[in-house]
Amino acid sequence: MILSGEEIRRRLGKTIIIEPFDQKQLNPNSYNLKIYPELLVYREEILDMKKENPTDKLNIPPQGLILEPNKLYLARTLEYTETLDSVPVLEGRSSVGRLGLAVHITAGFGDVGFCGYWTLELSCLQPVKIYPEVKICQITYHTIEGSYQHYQSEKYQNSRNILASKLFKEFGA
Repeated sequence: MILSGEEIRRRLGKTIIIEPFDQKQLNPNSYNLKIYPELLVYREEILDMKKENPTDKLNIPPQGLILEPNKLYLARTLEYTETLDSVPVLEGRSSVGRLGLAVHITAGFGDVGFCGYWTLELSCLQPVKIYPEVKICQITYHTIEGSYQHYQSEKYQNSRNILASKLFKEFGA
């Protein structure tokens, strides 16, 4: 089951952490998250799963930044989250999707116990201008049944920055 907005609020500070929290971003069954005003782009056109791919930083200025089609941008949420007893799921907002901007290409399904900032994969169908701290996606929380272990990852747990793929670590360098 998906938690209602009221249930999200009830669990705040206990088993769900959202910092900063703004009541205006709470929806009937989700919470809107904002984009941090920085992006990463990969330097090379061809990405290799077996190696660490270099990135460059881009800032999103107050006047906005135009994203180009056929290019991958990595972003992160402005908000830090912790989810201790439910499964977080991140999706793009429909208003953003209707502009042709895909906010979370894949991997929107989080793990119970995840703590950190969410890295977002952005791509667009046509040029689209984005702005800092715009509400870009939403998080929902799903109940979990059965015994479980909290998420543990040397790659992504407790993330503070935008994180490029660390898949290369699975190949045993």
